[in-house]
Amino acid sequence: MVHQLSRRDFLQKTGISFAAANLLAGLPSLGWASQAAPKKRLVFIFSPNGVIPDHFWPKTLGADYDMQRILKPLEPFKKQTMTIKGIGNLIKGDGDGHMRGMGCLLTGIELFPGDVQGGSDTPAGWAMGISVDQYLKNQLQANADTQTRFGSLEFGVMVPDRADTWTRWSYAGPNQPVAPIDDPYQMFDKMYGQAKNRAMLASVLDDLTEDFKKVEKLISVEDRQLLDTHMQMVRKVELELQAEMAQQKKQDAEQSGDERAELDHAIPELPPNVREDNDNIPQITKMQIELMVNGFVHDMNRIASLQITNSVGQPKMKWLGIDEGHHGLSHEPDSNEDAYEKLIKINTWYCEQVAHLAKRLSETPEPGGSGSMLDNTTIIWTNELGKGNSHTHNDIPFVLVGGGLGFKMGQAIDVKKVAHNRLLLNICEAMGYPQKTFGNPDYCGDGPLTGLT
Repeated sequence: MVHQLSRRDFLQKTGISFAAANLLAGLPSLGWASQAAPKKRLVFIFSPNGVIPDHFWPKTLGADYDMQRILKPLEPFKKQTMTIKGIGNLIKGDGDGHMRGMGCLLTGIELFPGDVQGGSDTPAGWAMGISVDQYLKNQLQANADTQTRFGSLEFGVMVPDRADTWTRWSYAGPNQPVAPIDDPYQMFDKMYGQAKNRAMLASVLDDLTEDFKKVEKLISVEDRQLLDTHMQMVRKVELELQAEMAQQKKQDAEQSGDERAELDHAIPELPPNVREDNDNIPQITKMQIELMVNGFVHDMNRIASLQITNSVGQPKMKWLGIDEGHHGLSHEPDSNEDAYEKLIKINTWYCEQVAHLAKRLSETPEPGGSGSMLDNTTIIWTNELGKGNSHTHNDIPFVLVGGGLGFKMGQAIDVKKVAHNRLLLNICEAMGYPQKTFGNPDYCGDGPLTGLT
């Protein structure tokens, strides 16, 4: 029977490509998917420059919590959402508020001394430790039952090519920042291995289609239906990539160098190397989300991150009718009603992207299992600041959506001024890898937070 063949024997017998094998790996009738336990997946989403607390945090706690204006896009997922107020990034040391907010967010530890000077405070370098996403990737990859092709995939949207503490939040270890891939073409190439450059995109599915014909008689009717769905998703991504490529070429011809230079934040002595796609941010975000969902469907990875721009980022959200840069607006006082309203709209747009990912996962059946992929995936949306114009590290936004961690969802809680290291401990524990400390042990003494399960 087919399910008695190992992957290696199956590849040799059928002659299919490695890319096709990854798409087929989760089909139950091939017997490769582990039946030991449901998959647990984790997605970290970053948006910058703080939020507007009065329009973000629920006014009522518990299961009857209310969703304020910024979180309204998540209302369809209210029973699968948890907001956690009261978490602070207590890490001190070198670097300005944005730098420590970004570099310490997933690591829970200080920045090394360095020569990158921020807007205030002392200069700093990279983080002193591994980030929680990469730690969990390593644990999953060390176990044959949870090992995947990539372990984790790091997506970006308009993240500058320039590497500094404002543009990196994932770390493979001390002094080892992980660069997100913010070019969907490059991510497509990495995931599917067939496209050597953009011009070859059109041929990718043709090759895969031939491979699938070789195995369609070997799999069940249900798996053929699932495979057809997967192929439609990949085809959709391919067409969007091609459309975006054509649009990008048009913009390259029309956009001046001065316009491109304004897209990134202006930091002295750090010449920007900005991408040329500010107006395409909504489309590229959707494309990256589609690629992320595809990666999960085909079990290429169990951990993912989506970094939308960067700390101190200056995207101009013209599609919302906003011509000013985000970071500049975030410094305006609350009394500036125009800026205040624009910041609400900006953060609501970020929430819409989280909701879109939740929707895509909720409408995608769990391969080889029951329910939806959202039932086995938790999205964690966060930020480097609690509020932009104060640069506070108190009440850092943490919004969780989905069932992957097994937390008690459908509630708003306030943990009253605790270190975010403790939440990192909860995440590790829920993924099956409990730790006594994560990051700086001085902030882990009380252990994981209570009330999440």
